[in-house]
Formats: sequence, C-alpha cells, structure tokens
Amino acid sequence: MRRDVFLRIVDALSNVYPYFQQRVDATGRRGLSPLQKCTAAIRMLAYGVAADAADDYVRIGESTTIEYLENFVEGVISMFQDEYLQKPNRNDVQRLLQMAEGRGFLGMLGSIDCIHWQWKNYPKAWKGMYMSGYRRVATIVLEVVASSDLWIWHAFFGVFGSNNDINVLDRSPVYDDILNDHAPEVNYTINGNNYTMGYYLADGIYPEWADTT
Repeated sequence: MRRDVFLRIVDALSNVYPYFQQRVDATGRRGLSPLQKCTAAIRMLAYGVAADAADDYVRIGESTTIEYLENFVEGVISMFQDEYLQKPNRNDVQRLLQMAEGRGFLGMLGSIDCIHWQWKNYPKAWKGMYMSGYRRVATIVLEVVASSDLWIWHAFFGVFGSNNDINVLDRSPVYDDILNDHAPEVNYTINGNNYTMGYYLADGIYPEWADTT
C-alpha cells in the first residue's frame, strides 16, 4: 500500500472515530497511536498473520488486535463505501461505453473474470471449505469486472468450496440489476440490429448469455 493511501485512511478514521484516536489514561500515559492501531489491522489483512504476531512490532495483545481489525474494517466501509463501493452511475456507464467503443467493442461494460488466490495462513478448521480439488491447496476466488483503465467496479470475494468461474457466477450479485430490471440504460447498433443491454467480455468458460461475449 502506498504511503499516501495509508495515511489517508489513518487520518479519516482518527478524525471521525474516537476508537482510533490516541488516548491518555488516568496516570497521564499515552495509549497507542492511530498509526499503531491501523498498522496492526492492515498487517493482518495484507499478510494473514496471526493476531498475536502484532505484539512483536507494535506491542498490541491478541484480543486487542482482533478488536482493532473489526473496527478498522467497519470504519473503512463506512467512510469510503460511497466513493469506492458504488455501482456505475449513468455518467460512469457512458464513459465505459465510450472507452469500449474506442477499442471496437460497442456496448461492452467491462471484462469479467475470476482468479484463485492461494490462502496460506487459513484457519485449520476452514481448510475443507476452501480446498481447490485440482490445485490441492486452499484458495479464495475473486470475481472482478474491470474496465480497460483498470477501474474495478465489481468485486465478489470469498465464496467457499471448490469453485470455478461458473459456480462463483451462480452466487454472484453481478447480474442482480439485470434480473430485477434495474440495469443501466444502454443503446447501440451493430449490423443494423438495435440493442438495449450492455455485455461483459469473458473467456470461454462463461455461458453464452446475451450479456456475456
């Protein structure tokens, strides 16, 4: 993580949530700083280290580290979801369509694919739920829709089981708006045929649906 991104997160959390502010106890001794609290949480998220490992470099006990992690995740979602976890609005859709048209793909909203991330430090009790049969290791599958400028506007992560792109897609909310008739308005013409539904560019494992090419 870049330094400026990390400091932005620390500043945002410490300015809004008293939990991430430095406190002074009854003896006048200063408690942990916002940097220490956020560092402990991010280390667990980024490297999958055990909670008690934080004691070695930031002097935070196991139960406290877990508490910081839970509050960190809730705080980041609350602070940044409107900016980074939103679906494309009308202007975003038009920008995506223009980008795709410039590359010869009329009506394309992005590319969809999945990737297996090997999970090294998984809880032992969860191993069976995340084992990949042919890989013979525990993995977590990430499904993403991204544009050509690497804007990831859909991410579906953490489905348990021995998965491939298809059974992850079966559980994914990526097509919920289409099924509920809330899909963004799209109009384009190819070979004299008019279309009102955008589509995703996918590899050969995906089904030949109207919104997948």
